[in-house]
Amino acid sequence: MKDILAGNFASCRWEFWRPQAIRVVNWNIDRGLRLPEITDFLASQQADLLTLQEVDLNAKRTHFQNVAEELARKLGMNYVFGREFDELTQGSRTSPAYHGQATLSRWRLKNARVIRFRYQSGFWRPRWFLPRTEPFQERLGGRIALATEVDALGRPFNVYNLHLESRGDNNLRFSQLKQAVDDAATYVPRVPTLLAGDLNFDISEGDAGVLIQRSGFRNALGQSRFYTRPSRSVFDSPRSIDWAFVSGPFEATLGQVHTTINASDHYPISFTLRFS
Repeated sequence: MKDILAGNFASCRWEFWRPQAIRVVNWNIDRGLRLPEITDFLASQQADLLTLQEVDLNAKRTHFQNVAEELARKLGMNYVFGREFDELTQGSRTSPAYHGQATLSRWRLKNARVIRFRYQSGFWRPRWFLPRTEPFQERLGGRIALATEVDALGRPFNVYNLHLESRGDNNLRFSQLKQAVDDAATYVPRVPTLLAGDLNFDISEGDAGVLIQRSGFRNALGQSRFYTRPSRSVFDSPRSIDWAFVSGPFEATLGQVHTTINASDHYPISFTLRFS
Protein backbone atom coordinates (compact mmCIF):
# COMPACT_ATOMS: atom_id res chain seq x y z
CA MET A 1 0.00 0.00 0.00
CA LYS A 2 1.11 3.56 -0.67
CA ASP A 3 1.73 5.75 2.35
CA ILE A 4 -1.28 7.95 1.54
CA LEU A 5 -4.94 7.21 0.81
CA ALA A 6 -7.49 9.94 0.08
CA GLY A 7 -11.18 10.41 -0.59
CA ASN A 8 -13.55 13.30 -1.18
CA PHE A 9 -17.03 13.27 0.36
CA ALA A 10 -17.57 16.93 1.29
CA SER A 11 -20.58 18.72 -0.16
CA CYS A 12 -19.78 21.10 -3.02
CA ARG A 13 -21.43 23.89 -1.02
CA TRP A 14 -18.22 24.20 1.01
CA GLU A 15 -16.50 25.31 -2.21
CA PHE A 16 -18.45 28.56 -1.98
CA TRP A 17 -18.03 29.39 1.71
CA ARG A 18 -14.88 31.17 2.84
CA PRO A 19 -14.59 30.67 6.61
CA GLN A 20 -13.72 33.25 9.21
CA ALA A 21 -13.31 30.53 11.85
CA ILE A 22 -12.72 26.78 11.84
CA ARG A 23 -13.94 24.29 14.41
CA VAL A 24 -11.29 21.59 15.13
CA VAL A 25 -11.33 18.27 16.98
CA ASN A 26 -8.17 16.29 17.74
CA TRP A 27 -8.58 12.72 19.03
CA ASN A 28 -6.82 9.39 19.36
CA ILE A 29 -9.81 7.16 18.51
CA ASP A 30 -8.28 3.87 19.72
CA ARG A 31 -8.39 2.25 16.26
CA GLY A 32 -12.08 3.03 15.80
CA LEU A 33 -13.18 0.11 17.96
CA ARG A 34 -16.32 1.99 19.02
CA LEU A 35 -17.01 3.60 15.67
CA PRO A 36 -20.75 4.40 16.10
CA GLU A 37 -20.05 6.32 19.32
CA ILE A 38 -17.04 8.04 17.79
CA THR A 39 -19.12 9.09 14.78
CA ASP A 40 -21.94 10.39 16.97
CA PHE A 41 -19.58 12.55 19.03
CA LEU A 42 -17.79 13.97 16.00
CA ALA A 43 -21.11 14.74 14.31
CA SER A 44 -22.30 16.55 17.45
CA GLN A 45 -19.26 18.86 17.30
CA GLN A 46 -19.99 20.05 13.76
CA ALA A 47 -16.26 20.26 13.22
CA ASP A 48 -14.69 21.59 10.03
CA LEU A 49 -11.34 19.84 10.58
CA LEU A 50 -10.44 16.58 12.35
CA THR A 51 -6.98 15.27 13.24
CA LEU A 52 -7.33 11.65 14.30
CA GLN A 53 -4.73 9.14 15.49
CA GLU A 54 -4.85 5.32 15.78
CA VAL A 55 -7.10 4.84 12.77
CA ASP A 56 -7.53 1.32 11.36
CA LEU A 57 -7.71 0.19 7.75
CA ASN A 58 -8.82 -3.37 6.90
CA ALA A 59 -8.10 -4.73 10.41
CA LYS A 60 -10.13 -7.64 11.73
CA ARG A 61 -10.53 -5.96 15.15
CA THR A 62 -12.50 -3.16 13.43
CA HIS A 63 -14.40 -5.46 11.05
CA PHE A 64 -12.11 -4.85 8.06
CA GLN A 65 -13.39 -1.31 7.60
CA ASN A 66 -11.59 1.72 6.23
CA VAL A 67 -12.32 3.72 9.38
CA ALA A 68 -11.19 7.06 7.93
CA GLU A 69 -13.39 6.65 4.88
CA GLU A 70 -16.39 5.53 6.96
CA LEU A 71 -16.09 8.68 9.05
CA ALA A 72 -15.60 10.90 6.01
CA ARG A 73 -18.70 9.47 4.31
CA LYS A 74 -20.92 9.81 7.36
CA LEU A 75 -19.67 13.30 8.28
CA GLY A 76 -19.54 14.63 4.71
CA MET A 77 -15.83 15.47 4.70
CA ASN A 78 -12.72 14.92 2.61
CA TYR A 79 -9.95 12.79 4.10
CA VAL A 80 -6.35 11.71 3.82
CA PHE A 81 -4.97 8.68 5.62
CA GLY A 82 -1.25 8.26 6.36
CA ARG A 83 0.05 4.73 6.89
CA GLU A 84 1.95 4.34 10.14
CA PHE A 85 2.14 0.54 10.56
CA ASP A 86 1.39 -2.65 8.70
CA GLU A 87 -0.49 -4.57 11.42
CA LEU A 88 0.79 -8.13 10.94
CA THR A 89 -1.67 -9.75 13.35
CA GLN A 90 -4.73 -8.00 11.90
CA GLY A 91 -4.59 -8.94 8.22
CA SER A 92 -3.22 -11.61 5.91
CA ARG A 93 -0.69 -11.93 3.09
CA THR A 94 -3.38 -11.29 0.49
CA SER A 95 -5.32 -8.68 2.52
CA PRO A 96 -2.98 -6.66 4.76
CA ALA A 97 -4.18 -4.39 7.55
CA TYR A 98 -2.86 -0.93 8.35
CA HIS A 99 -2.90 1.62 11.15
CA GLY A 100 -2.20 5.33 11.03
CA GLN A 101 -3.44 8.90 11.11
CA ALA A 102 -6.35 10.56 9.32
CA THR A 103 -7.01 14.22 8.65
CA LEU A 104 -10.54 15.16 7.61
CA SER A 105 -11.68 18.53 6.29
CA ARG A 106 -14.68 20.22 4.73
CA TRP A 107 -12.32 21.78 2.19
CA ARG A 108 -9.78 20.40 -0.23
CA LEU A 109 -6.74 18.61 1.18
CA LYS A 110 -3.60 19.07 -0.92
CA ASN A 111 -0.02 17.81 -1.05
CA ALA A 112 -0.48 15.25 1.72
CA ARG A 113 2.74 13.50 2.73
CA VAL A 114 4.02 11.22 5.44
CA ILE A 115 7.01 12.32 7.52
CA ARG A 116 8.40 9.07 8.89
CA PHE A 117 10.49 9.90 11.92
CA ARG A 118 14.20 9.17 11.70
CA TYR A 119 14.36 7.77 15.23
CA GLN A 120 12.00 4.92 16.11
CA SER A 121 11.51 2.36 18.85
CA GLY A 122 12.37 -1.25 18.04
CA PHE A 123 9.58 -2.48 20.30
CA TRP A 124 7.07 -3.27 17.53
CA ARG A 125 9.30 -5.16 15.09
CA PRO A 126 8.54 -8.83 14.40
CA ARG A 127 10.55 -11.48 16.22
CA TRP A 128 10.89 -15.04 15.06
CA PHE A 129 10.00 -16.53 18.45
CA LEU A 130 6.69 -14.63 18.76
CA PRO A 131 3.53 -16.03 17.16
CA ARG A 132 1.54 -13.87 14.75
CA THR A 133 -1.34 -13.42 17.17
CA GLU A 134 -3.09 -10.29 18.37
CA PRO A 135 -1.68 -9.85 21.89
CA PHE A 136 1.87 -9.39 20.55
CA GLN A 137 0.90 -6.57 18.13
CA GLU A 138 3.79 -7.13 15.73
CA ARG A 139 4.15 -4.39 13.12
CA LEU A 140 6.18 -3.13 10.19
CA GLY A 141 6.64 0.62 9.82
CA GLY A 142 7.11 3.42 12.31
CA ARG A 143 5.64 6.54 13.85
CA ILE A 144 4.77 9.41 11.53
CA ALA A 145 3.53 12.95 11.14
CA LEU A 146 0.87 13.35 8.45
CA ALA A 147 1.40 16.76 6.84
CA THR A 148 -1.40 18.25 4.76
CA GLU A 149 -2.26 21.59 3.21
CA VAL A 150 -5.88 22.77 3.55
CA ASP A 151 -7.30 25.17 0.98
CA ALA A 152 -10.27 26.88 2.63
CA LEU A 153 -11.24 29.02 -0.38
CA GLY A 154 -8.22 31.23 -0.50
CA ARG A 155 -7.37 30.79 3.17
CA PRO A 156 -4.59 28.18 3.00
CA PHE A 157 -3.08 26.65 6.12
CA ASN A 158 -0.92 23.68 7.08
CA VAL A 159 -1.84 20.77 9.32
CA TYR A 160 0.61 18.41 11.03
CA ASN A 161 -1.13 15.36 12.51
CA LEU A 162 1.33 13.65 14.90
CA HIS A 163 1.51 10.37 16.75
CA LEU A 164 4.72 10.12 18.77
CA GLU A 165 6.09 6.87 20.17
CA SER A 166 4.42 5.34 23.21
CA ARG A 167 7.34 2.95 23.80
CA GLY A 168 10.64 4.53 24.69
CA ASP A 169 11.63 7.61 26.64
CA ASN A 170 10.92 11.31 26.35
CA ASN A 171 14.21 11.86 24.51
CA LEU A 172 12.88 9.73 21.65
CA ARG A 173 9.58 11.59 21.64
CA PHE A 174 11.37 14.94 21.72
CA SER A 175 13.43 14.00 18.66
CA GLN A 176 10.26 13.06 16.76
CA LEU A 177 8.53 16.27 17.78
CA LYS A 178 11.54 18.33 16.73
CA GLN A 179 11.57 16.73 13.29
CA ALA A 180 7.96 17.81 12.72
CA VAL A 181 8.57 21.30 14.11
CA ASP A 182 11.66 21.72 11.92
CA ASP A 183 9.64 20.69 8.87
CA ALA A 184 6.95 23.25 9.72
CA ALA A 185 9.63 25.94 9.96
CA THR A 186 10.29 25.62 6.21
CA TYR A 187 7.00 27.45 5.52
CA VAL A 188 6.83 31.23 5.51
CA PRO A 189 5.63 32.65 8.85
CA ARG A 190 2.53 34.19 7.26
CA VAL A 191 1.03 30.75 6.55
CA PRO A 192 -1.07 29.58 9.54
CA THR A 193 -0.05 26.16 10.87
CA LEU A 194 -1.74 23.67 13.18
CA LEU A 195 0.33 20.99 14.90
CA ALA A 196 -1.81 18.49 16.82
CA GLY A 197 -1.89 14.89 17.91
CA ASP A 198 -1.14 12.23 20.47
CA LEU A 199 2.33 13.22 21.66
CA ASN A 200 2.51 10.62 24.43
CA PHE A 201 4.18 12.99 26.90
CA ASP A 202 3.51 16.22 28.75
CA ILE A 203 5.26 18.95 26.81
CA SER A 204 4.18 21.90 28.92
CA GLU A 205 7.61 22.01 30.54
CA GLY A 206 11.23 21.14 29.87
CA ASP A 207 13.01 21.03 26.51
CA ALA A 208 9.82 20.28 24.57
CA GLY A 209 8.08 23.34 26.00
CA VAL A 210 11.08 25.50 25.08
CA LEU A 211 11.11 24.05 21.54
CA ILE A 212 7.43 24.82 21.03
CA GLN A 213 7.75 28.37 22.34
CA ARG A 214 10.90 29.21 20.37
CA SER A 215 9.29 27.87 17.20
CA GLY A 216 6.45 30.33 17.50
CA PHE A 217 3.72 27.81 18.38
CA ARG A 218 1.02 28.60 20.93
CA ASN A 219 -1.12 26.21 22.95
CA ALA A 220 -4.52 25.96 21.22
CA LEU A 221 -6.26 25.03 24.47
CA GLY A 222 -4.91 28.05 26.29
CA GLN A 223 -4.12 25.97 29.36
CA SER A 224 -1.45 23.54 30.50
CA ARG A 225 -3.33 21.95 33.43
CA PHE A 226 -5.56 19.28 31.92
CA TYR A 227 -5.49 15.57 31.19
CA THR A 228 -6.55 13.66 28.06
CA ARG A 229 -5.66 10.12 29.10
CA PRO A 230 -7.60 8.89 32.15
CA SER A 231 -6.02 6.58 34.70
CA ARG A 232 -6.41 2.90 33.79
CA SER A 233 -5.65 1.45 37.21
CA VAL A 234 -5.04 2.47 40.82
CA PHE A 235 -1.33 2.62 39.99
CA ASP A 236 -1.81 4.86 36.94
CA SER A 237 -2.28 8.66 37.02
CA PRO A 238 -4.20 10.74 34.48
CA ARG A 239 -1.88 12.16 31.82
CA SER A 240 -1.62 15.23 29.59
CA ILE A 241 -0.49 13.68 26.31
CA ASP A 242 -2.81 14.99 23.55
CA TRP A 243 -1.95 18.50 22.43
CA ALA A 244 -2.61 21.11 19.75
CA PHE A 245 -0.54 24.18 18.86
CA VAL A 246 -0.94 26.97 16.33
CA SER A 247 1.47 29.39 14.70
CA GLY A 248 1.13 32.30 12.31
CA PRO A 249 -2.04 34.38 11.87
CA PHE A 250 -4.34 32.06 13.81
CA GLU A 251 -6.14 32.78 17.06
CA ALA A 252 -7.32 29.74 19.05
CA THR A 253 -10.36 30.08 21.31
CA LEU A 254 -12.95 27.94 23.11
CA GLY A 255 -10.50 25.15 23.98
CA GLN A 256 -12.05 22.16 25.71
CA VAL A 257 -11.23 18.62 26.84
CA HIS A 258 -14.29 16.37 26.58
CA THR A 259 -13.84 14.22 29.67
CA THR A 260 -17.35 12.71 29.50
CA ILE A 261 -16.65 10.92 26.19
CA ASN A 262 -15.66 7.28 26.73
CA ALA A 263 -15.54 5.98 23.15
CA SER A 264 -11.72 5.74 23.30
CA ASP A 265 -8.94 5.45 25.86
CA HIS A 266 -8.17 9.13 25.15
CA TYR A 267 -10.39 12.17 25.57
CA PRO A 268 -10.98 14.35 22.51
CA ILE A 269 -9.95 17.99 22.56
CA SER A 270 -11.68 20.75 20.57
CA PHE A 271 -11.13 24.43 19.84
CA THR A 272 -11.95 27.13 17.31
CA LEU A 273 -9.38 28.75 15.05
CA ARG A 274 -9.96 32.27 13.80
CA PHE A 275 -7.95 33.81 10.99
CA SER A 276 -6.18 36.99 12.07
